[in-house]
Amino acid sequence: MKKDQEDTLGFVPQKDIVYNKLLPYADKLDNESNIILASIKGNLARAVHLRELWPGVLFWTRKLSTYLRLYGRKFSKEDHVLFIKLLYELVTIPKLEISMMQSFARLLINLLKKKELLSQDDLELPWRPLYELYEKILYSKTEHLGLNWFPNSVENVLKTLVKSCRLYFPVSATQEMLDEWRPLLCPFDVTMQKAINYFELFLPTIMPPELHDKGFKLWFDELMGLWVSVQNLPSWEGSLVNLFARLANDNIGYVNWDPYIPKIFTRILRSFNLPVGTSQMVVPRYLTNSYDIGHVVLWISSMLGGVQNQVQKQLNGLFSSIASFYHPSNNGRWLMKLMKLLQRLPASVVRRVHRERYKKLCWITPVPSSHRLTDQDITDFVESMKQPVLLAMFSKTGSMDAAQALQNLALMRPELVIPPVLEKTYPAMETLTEPHQLTATLSCMIGMARSLLSGGRHYPEGPAHVLPLLMRALPGVDPNDFSKCMITFQFIATFTTLVPLVDCSSALHEQNDLSEMERELCSASAEFEDFVLQFMDRCFALIDSSTLEQTREETETEKMTHLESLVELGLSSTFSTILTQCSMEIFKVALEKVFNFATTNIFETRVAGRMVADMCRAASKCHPAESLKLFVPHCCNAILQITANEDVLNEEELDKEMLWNLQLLSEVTRVDGEKLLPYRTQLVQILQLTLRLRCKQGYTLACNLLHHILRSTALTYPTDYCSVPGGFNRPLNQYLPIKDWGRPGDLWNLQVQWHVPSTEETAFVFYILDLLLQPELQRLQRYAQGEQNMSRDDVLQSLSIVQHCLLGAGCMLPPLNGPPVTGLVHSMVSLDETKLFIGVDYDVSRENYREAICKVMRQLLHYILEHSEDDTKSLFAVIKIINDLMHFKGSHKHEFDSRWKSFTLVKKSMENRLHGKKQHIRALLIDRVLLQHEMRKLLVEGCEYKTVHQDLLRDLLRLSTSTYSQVRSKAQSVLFNALGTYNFCCRDITPRVLELLEPTRSDVTQQQFKGALYCLLGNHGGVCLANLHDWDCIALTWPAMVRSGLSAAMSLEKPSIVRLFDDLADKVHRQYETIGIDFTMPQSTLELGLKISQSGNPAPSINLPSEQELEKGLTLQQAKNLDAVQKYEKLVNDLLECLDDRNLPWKFEHIAIGFLSLLLRDDHPLPASAVHFFVRSLNHDALIVRKVAISAVAGILKQLKRPRKKMAIIPGDEVEGLVAGDRPGNNWLQYHADTLPRTDQDWDNYRFVEKTHWGYYCWPKKLMLYAPLEEQPKDLTPEEMNESEKIIYEQFSNPTFINQLIEFLSLEDRKGKDKFNPRRFCLFKGLFRNYSDAFLSVLKPHMERLAGDSHESTQRCVAEIIAGLVRGSKHWSYKQVEALWEFLIPLMRTALSNITVETYTDWGTCVATACESRDPRKLSWLLEMLMECPLSGEGGSFVDACHLYVLQGGLAQQEWRVPELLHRLLMYLEPKLTQVYKNVRERIGSVLTYIFMLDVTLPNTLPTKSPHLAEFTERVVSRLKPLLEGEEEIQNHVVEENGVGEQDERTQAIKLLKTVLKWLMASAGRSFTTPVAQQLQLLPLLFKVIVKNIIYKIQLYICVKIVTTILILNCFSQVREMAATTLSGFLQCNFLTMDVSMQTHFEALCKTRLPKKRKRDLGSVVDTIPSVDLVRRHAGVLGLSACILSSPYDVPTWMPQLLMDLSAHLNDTQPIEMTVKKTLSNFRRTHHDNWLEHKQQFTDDQLVVLTDLLVSPCYYA
Repeated sequence: MKKDQEDTLGFVPQKDIVYNKLLPYADKLDNESNIILASIKGNLARAVHLRELWPGVLFWTRKLSTYLRLYGRKFSKEDHVLFIKLLYELVTIPKLEISMMQSFARLLINLLKKKELLSQDDLELPWRPLYELYEKILYSKTEHLGLNWFPNSVENVLKTLVKSCRLYFPVSATQEMLDEWRPLLCPFDVTMQKAINYFELFLPTIMPPELHDKGFKLWFDELMGLWVSVQNLPSWEGSLVNLFARLANDNIGYVNWDPYIPKIFTRILRSFNLPVGTSQMVVPRYLTNSYDIGHVVLWISSMLGGVQNQVQKQLNGLFSSIASFYHPSNNGRWLMKLMKLLQRLPASVVRRVHRERYKKLCWITPVPSSHRLTDQDITDFVESMKQPVLLAMFSKTGSMDAAQALQNLALMRPELVIPPVLEKTYPAMETLTEPHQLTATLSCMIGMARSLLSGGRHYPEGPAHVLPLLMRALPGVDPNDFSKCMITFQFIATFTTLVPLVDCSSALHEQNDLSEMERELCSASAEFEDFVLQFMDRCFALIDSSTLEQTREETETEKMTHLESLVELGLSSTFSTILTQCSMEIFKVALEKVFNFATTNIFETRVAGRMVADMCRAASKCHPAESLKLFVPHCCNAILQITANEDVLNEEELDKEMLWNLQLLSEVTRVDGEKLLPYRTQLVQILQLTLRLRCKQGYTLACNLLHHILRSTALTYPTDYCSVPGGFNRPLNQYLPIKDWGRPGDLWNLQVQWHVPSTEETAFVFYILDLLLQPELQRLQRYAQGEQNMSRDDVLQSLSIVQHCLLGAGCMLPPLNGPPVTGLVHSMVSLDETKLFIGVDYDVSRENYREAICKVMRQLLHYILEHSEDDTKSLFAVIKIINDLMHFKGSHKHEFDSRWKSFTLVKKSMENRLHGKKQHIRALLIDRVLLQHEMRKLLVEGCEYKTVHQDLLRDLLRLSTSTYSQVRSKAQSVLFNALGTYNFCCRDITPRVLELLEPTRSDVTQQQFKGALYCLLGNHGGVCLANLHDWDCIALTWPAMVRSGLSAAMSLEKPSIVRLFDDLADKVHRQYETIGIDFTMPQSTLELGLKISQSGNPAPSINLPSEQELEKGLTLQQAKNLDAVQKYEKLVNDLLECLDDRNLPWKFEHIAIGFLSLLLRDDHPLPASAVHFFVRSLNHDALIVRKVAISAVAGILKQLKRPRKKMAIIPGDEVEGLVAGDRPGNNWLQYHADTLPRTDQDWDNYRFVEKTHWGYYCWPKKLMLYAPLEEQPKDLTPEEMNESEKIIYEQFSNPTFINQLIEFLSLEDRKGKDKFNPRRFCLFKGLFRNYSDAFLSVLKPHMERLAGDSHESTQRCVAEIIAGLVRGSKHWSYKQVEALWEFLIPLMRTALSNITVETYTDWGTCVATACESRDPRKLSWLLEMLMECPLSGEGGSFVDACHLYVLQGGLAQQEWRVPELLHRLLMYLEPKLTQVYKNVRERIGSVLTYIFMLDVTLPNTLPTKSPHLAEFTERVVSRLKPLLEGEEEIQNHVVEENGVGEQDERTQAIKLLKTVLKWLMASAGRSFTTPVAQQLQLLPLLFKVIVKNIIYKIQLYICVKIVTTILILNCFSQVREMAATTLSGFLQCNFLTMDVSMQTHFEALCKTRLPKKRKRDLGSVVDTIPSVDLVRRHAGVLGLSACILSSPYDVPTWMPQLLMDLSAHLNDTQPIEMTVKKTLSNFRRTHHDNWLEHKQQFTDDQLVVLTDLLVSPCYYA
C-alpha cells in the first residue's frame, strides 16, 4: 500500500494524516493533494520572487497551513526543509509588520511540530535572528513610550517559536549564547531575570552524547552552583528550575543529579508554601515565585530510576510528609498545587515509560538501557503515589485530578491501584446518604475502565467486576439527583462501549478449552439481558417523572431547561451505546419493550416526548430494518386516521396523539437512508399532509421529518459504531465475544461501513425537492412580486419548509457561483481557490436549488422591508436561510467545533498513553474519520468573493441597519461570519457602512446610525471593521468615526450611542497593532524562493516570473512603501483636520486624540503639524487630553533624539576561568571619592559605564561606551533645528507657556492617590536630553518656588522635574553639569527639609529614578549631599527617617559600585543604632539590609568590597553583652521616649536589640542567602527575649529540637503554645519522628507536682509570672498534645497510651485544662469520619475512658 502511494505521489511523504486513507473517496486524494501542493509551491515561490509580501506571500502561506490541516505533512523531506527555511527567513525580516510576523510564526511552529521527522543533520537554523526579534519585541525600548503597539499574544507565539527552533540551533550556539548573556548575570539587577529567561528559552538541550561538551556541560555546573547557593526564591529561580527540568528530560542518564537530589526535593517542598503548624507562615513574596508544577513533575520523573533510585526514596519522603494535606477535610490556596502535582506526575512517568519502551526510534538519542525504568522502579513509584491519590479522591476540589492520576497509575500497575478503589466503590454504591462518595468513586472508575477490562497477566480478575459494577450502578439513574444521574450514565456508557453485551453462557456446554476466568465470565454474561431491561425500566421511570405536567407550573416556559437537556443527552447517548453493543437477541427484546412504551402512552412533545423519541431513534439507528418495520407503519396509520377528518388540518391546536406520532416518526427516520427507501411512498404521503397543517407545532415537527429524511439519504456518514468490526451476530463456536472485552480498535483494519448516497437515493432527494420545495418557492415569489396575498403565518410556514429543505439537502446543492468581484486588491500572483472533492459529484443537469432559493429570498427580503418591515419573524427566517446559502454544505462550523471538542475529551478520558500508537476504541476512531470528512467539507472552496456574495452582503448590511434591534443583531452576526469568510470583502463593505456615518447626509435614522456603528464594532473574536490592519481601511474608518460626531443622527443624550462610541474607541485601543510601512524583502529570502521553484515532486505548477515582471515587482515594492508613508501622513492630517472643526463634540475630540496617539511610530517621525498639536495640548483644559499629550510629547522627543556615537573598548584584564564579583579587573568602575573627574578635560576622557550590571559577573567581548564629547554632535542651535524640533523649542522657551504648564502639572489629580508619574518624568528627561540646558533658565524660578512650597502636588511636580533633569543631563559637558548641581543641591536641601508624610515616597522615587542606570561617578554631587548627615535631628525624627529612606533609594540603585559610600554610611550609623526614636530605628534596620545585601556567597564570586555582615554582627554581639549577663527577665522597658540624659548601658542595649531585630526581620525576606554563623550567635539572646515575631523566623533556620524543647518551657503561655504547634507540624511532616525518648520526656514533665495554692494576702499584688512547676507541667501536656495532633487521620500504636496520659490532666488548673479540652475536641473532630476503623486500635478499658471524655455527660443523668 505504501509503495503504491509513493508511486502515485512521486515522493515519500513525511507524515500524512492516516485517517484520510479511510474516507470513502480515499483513492482520489493523492492526486488532489499533489495538485494543491504544486500550486502552493509555484505561487509561493512566485510571490517571493516578485517581493509581494501582501497579499501574495501571506495568501499562499495561509493556503499552506490549510494544506497541513487537510493532509498533515504530506510532502517530501526536501520540501519540508525548504518551507521551514523560507518561513524562518520571513519571520525574521527586520521591519516586518507584527501581524504578518505572527501569521508566519504560527505556520512555522506547525511545520516544526513533529521533531522526529527532521534530524539536526537535515536542518540547521541560526539562533541570533530569533534573539534579535525577541529582544526587539519583548524588551522593546520604545513600547513604553507608545511608539510601538504589540498584541498580547505575541509573547506566547515568540516563546513557542523559539522552543520549536532551538532543536536545530548549530553546535556552536551554546558557547555563543553564554558569551552573549553571561555579562548580564548580576544578581542585584533586573538583567539577571532577563539573562536567566534567555538561558531557559534558548539553550539547546537535545544533542548527541558526543557533543555534550559543546552543550550543557559548558554551563551546567555554573548555573547549578548558582541555584544551590540562593535561598530566598528570587524571581529568576523558577526559570532555572524550568531549564534544569528540560535538561533532565532530554538527557536521561547523561546528567548526574545525585549530589543535588536532597536539595531539589527540599526546594520543591518549600515551593508549595504549605502551612506547617500555624496557618499564616507565608511571606507574601513566596506566593508569586513558586515553581511551575509542570516542570517540577518533569524534573522528578526524569530523575527516577538508576541503580540506587535515590529519587524514589526522596519521593516517598515527600509524599509521606504531604500526604495528610490531601485529606478531604483540608483546604487552602496551596491545595490546587498539590492536586496538580498528583495529577501530572503519573502522566509524566507514563510518558517516560512510553518513550523508553514503545516509542518508534528516531534520530534523537534513546535513553541508555542502564537508566531505563525497571519494572521494580515502576512498582515502587506507583506504591508511593497510592496513598495520597486515594485520599485525594474525595477532595474539595472535586475528583477529576485524582481520576486522571489513577487512570495513568492503572495503566502501569492495575493490580496495585484498582482493588483499593473498588473497595471504596462498592460501599459507595450501597450508601444512600453520601452521594458525593458515589460521584467521586465512579469518576475514578471511568478513567480506569480500560485497565480493569483488559486485565492482563497481572490483574486477571479485573473483568469479573464488570457485571456487579454495572448492576449496582443502576440505582444511580435517579430523577432527583442530577449529578449522580449524569455520572451514572457516563459510567454505564464507558463500560458498555468496551464490552459486547452478548449472552455467552451456552458456550460453557459447547467448548471445553476455556480457562477458569473465561468460564466465570461466560456464566456471568447471562445477566446482560437482565441489565439492559432493568436499565430501560430505570429510564422509563426517569422519563415519567420529568414530564411537563410533573415539573412545571401552568405558567412556566415549555422549553427544556438546561439540566433537562443534559439529562436527555446523557440518556440517549448511553442507551444508543448499549444497543450498539447488544447481540441481536437482546436487541429484539429491548426494541419490543421501547416500542410498547412509546406506542401505549402519549407524551407531550417538549420534555418527556423528546426523551422517548430519542430512545426510539437509538433503536432504529442500530438496526434500521427491524425497527422501521415496527415504527413507520404504526405512526403513519395513526396520523392518517386522525387526519381523515378534514377539519383537523385547520385546527390551531392539534391533539396530543397526532403531535406525538409525528414527533416519533420524525426521530426514527434519522437512520441509514438506504433502509428508508422501502417506505418512501408512505413518508411522502405523510409529508404532503402535514407540511400544510395550520398548527405551528404540527408543521414544525413535519419540517423536522422532512429535514431528517433528506439528511439521511443525502449525507455521507459511517453507519456502524460497534466495538468490533462485523458486529456480534456470529455463532458462538466461531466467535467468542468475551475475548474482545476492552479491545481497542485496529486502525489498519477498521472496516468502516460508509453510507454513500446511491443513485436511487439521489433521485429520491431531488424528487422531494421538486415535489415540496418548488411550489413553496413559486408561492413566495408570487407574493414578493405582489401577485398573491399571504398571511404572515403562511409566509413563515413557507420559509420554514424552504429552510429545512436547504438544511436537509444542502450537501447535494453546488455552492453559489458567478463572476468574482474585481479591483479590490492588486496582486501579481494568482489568488485562486483550491478545489477539494468531498464525496459528491454535483449533477449540473438539474436545477441548482441553492441559486433558486437565493433569487427568491432576495426578492422576498426587499418586498418585506418595503411593505411590512415589522414582520420580524419572517426576517429572522430569511437571515437564517441567507447564512445557510452561503456557508452550509452539510455541516455547521459550530457543530463541528463542539464535536471536535467532545471527541478530544472522550479521547483523553479513555486513551492509553502508555502504549500509544492510536489504540483508541473503534467507535472513537470512526468518529475521528468522520470529523476528517466534515473538516474537508468546511475547508472546501468558498473564500473567493463573488458578485453573488456581494449582493447578499449588501442585503445583510441593509438588514443590519434596519429598524428593529433584534433583526439588526441577528443580521450583524451573519454579516460578521461572512466578512470573516470571503477574501478582501471588507474593503468592499466598509465604504458602504461609513456612508451612513457621513455628517452631510440628513436622511439617516438613528437606528441606521446605531446599526452602522455595531457593524464597525464587530463581534467578539470576529472581524472588527474599525480596526483592520491595513492603511487603506484605517485611513477611511478612523476619520469617519470622528466626523460622525457631526452627523444629525448622533445624539450624546442617548446612553446606548455614547456606550457604543466608548466600546469602539476601547476596542481600537485594545486591538491596534502597529501597521508596517516598510515591506522590503531581503535578498536571502529571494534565493529561497528560487530553490522552492526549482524543487521537484511535485514540480511547482507555475513558472518563474520573467525579467520584466521581476523589475515590475521591485518598483511595486518601492511604490508600496512610499504609498504606505503617504497614507500614514494623510491619516494624521485628516484626524487633525477633524480636530480643527469647532463644532466637534468633546467626546469625539477625545476619540480623535486617542487615535492620533496610536499613530506614533519608532520608524517614521510624526508630521510637524501633529507635533504642534500635541505640544499645544499640553495646556489643554481637559485633564484626559493633557495626560495623552504628556505621553505623546515624551514619545515625540524619543523620535527626535539624535544618535550618539559609541566606540567599543576591550575592558579590564581578564583572569583565567570565571571569576565574578569585586575583582581588580572591575575596580575602576567603582566609586572612589578621591579620583572623581573635576575638570573639563578629565570629564571628557573619563570612561563612564552607565548600566549597573556591566562588569560584575564577566565582561562582554566588546563593551560599547560613548565616544568623547568632541566626537559627539554639538548642542542644537535654533537655526539647525528641523520643523518639529523648532516647534518644541519655541513653546518651551516661552515663559507664558511654561507658567501655564507648571500650573497644570502641580494640580492635584485624585487626592491621596497620586504618585510620582513616570510619564511626566519621561517628558522632562526627553527635553533636557534633546535640548541640553536650553530651558533650564525658564524653569529655575518655578522650581525654586515649588521646592519651597510643602504641598503634596507641588513637591511631586518638582521631584518629577529634578529626576528628568538628572537623567537628561547624561551627555552634558562638565561646565553644564557643574552649574546644574550648583543650582540643584541647595534646592533639594530645601525640599528635603520640607518633606511630609505624603511626599517622602515621591522623593525616594525621584532619587532612585535619577540614580538608575547612571555611573555613580557622574552623580557624586547628589550622593555626597545625601550622605552629609542624614540623622542630623534638626527636623525631628520623621525628617531623619525620610532622609535615610531617600538615601537608601539612591544607593540601592547603585548596587555593588559604591562600596566606599556603604562603608562610610555603616560607620556613621553604628553609633546611632540605639536611637531613641522607633521610626528611625526601623528605617536603620531596613537600610542595614541593603548595606549587607551585597555580601553574598555565590559560586565563582570573590568576597565583596562592601561591608561584611560577619564583622558587623560580631561588633553588635559584644555590645549586647550586658543583656546576656543579667539574670532577671528582660521586660519591654518603656522608657519615656524623649527622656533626656544618658541611660544605663542596659537600656541602651535593649534599644540596640530592637534595631537589630528589625534588621533581621527585614533581611529574612530580602537577602539571597541564609544567615551567617555570626547572626546565629544572637540566638541565645533571642531565647531570653522572646518576642513573638521572631519565633516565626527562627523556625526556618535553627535545629528544631532545641527550639521546641527549650521554647516549650518558656514562661509565656502563648509562646509555649506556638512552640507546641510547631512541634506538631514537624512530626506530621516526618521531619522528626515520634520516639520513646520524646514520649518519656514529656510524660516526666507532666508528672511535675504543683504546689498547693498559697493563701495570698488580699492586698498583695497578684503574681503575674507563673510558678516554674506549672510551666513544666503545662509544657509536658503541650508536648503530648502536639504528638496526638500530629497524626490527624490515623491512630498509630503509641496514640492510645498518650490519650490516657492526657485524660489524667482534665481537671488541672488553667491553662492546662484548656489545652487538654482543645486537644480532645480536635481529636474527635478529625477522627470522627472513620471512627469505626480507628476504634480497633484501643482496648476496651481505654474505650470506656475515651467515651467518657468525648461524649458530653447527659443533662438528665
